[in-house]
Amino acid sequence: MTALRRYAEIYGIMLRNSLIREMSFKANFLLWMLVELLWFLGQIIFIQVIFGFTESVGGWTKWEMVLLIGTHQIIAQIFQAFFYMNVANIPDLVRTGKMDFLLMLPVDAQFAASAKQFGLDNLVNALVGVAFVLTAIWKLGVSVSVAQVALYLACIACGVAVHYGVMLGLSACSFWIVRADGLIHGYYNLFNIGRYPDVIYRGVFKFVFSWVLPIILVANVPARVLARFAESPGPAILQLFAVTAGLLAVTRFVWQAALRRYGSASS
Repeated sequence: MTALRRYAEIYGIMLRNSLIREMSFKANFLLWMLVELLWFLGQIIFIQVIFGFTESVGGWTKWEMVLLIGTHQIIAQIFQAFFYMNVANIPDLVRTGKMDFLLMLPVDAQFAASAKQFGLDNLVNALVGVAFVLTAIWKLGVSVSVAQVALYLACIACGVAVHYGVMLGLSACSFWIVRADGLIHGYYNLFNIGRYPDVIYRGVFKFVFSWVLPIILVANVPARVLARFAESPGPAILQLFAVTAGLLAVTRFVWQAALRRYGSASS
């Protein structure tokens, strides 16, 4: 319990420092928030255009799709707020030898590398996703129970953890190949496939991105919890929980192996 309190205090200090740094460049903060908002609104306009010609896509109605995209927005923005900048910066730390400074800290190296910075603008944009999810629920006229909301939030947490685990694993490759920027940015673009209904994917592609890199699950499962709970999404929920736990375990193993590979800047 003492260790958890210590880590919580350290993380609180890191968050405060990040917020101070963000507020030192208010114009940049507002600009990035505007860019993310416009990109998200562009997706909503795209959905509006698609459903101007059809009633459903793979059985998903317009407002179910809005709920799915809003859920994807929440997960993506929370991940970017807390983890993306930190994980994406790991290859640079390895290449320049700055990883030495993190290894010298009296805390777990993975924690130190994952919690240095915080993006307040992303967290604000996550609230836009929340607004669209609430609007979609209202338009669909579905009744949502407290248990569904709790399960939805648990699935959201799993979605964030999946993105974190995959990105950390890819970043850890830099301990072997030095420059892993291409892998990281490639995945950042790839995880946008999760904002589309899982029913449109088939074969090997669906298997890989449901079990190996479970990108398809991260937004579809929580969206089904709210919009299609009557279809009993229990197996999909269990699959999401299982692959999340497995992915985090594998990522931890890869991270520890990567640290043993690291020779430091002075060696």
